[in-house]
Amino acid sequence: MTVTVNGETVDLAPPVTVAALVATRTDQRRVAVARNGEVVPRSEWASTPLSDGDEVEILVAVAGG
Repeated sequence: MTVTVNGETVDLAPPVTVAALVATRTDQRRVAVARNGEVVPRSEWASTPLSDGDEVEILVAVAGG
């Protein structure tokens, strides 16, 4: 299946959840995820499957001044 992650086309072998995708991209601390324009609460990452054509944004909070 093909999904778009932060503007990049990525091929994944299904089934894949939001949690599994995030684990491959970041250490999961201070991260927010949107799937098809909707925020996915962290408590739902493991139960939210990705589908062919989904658009995912993984946002990492950065502190600084």
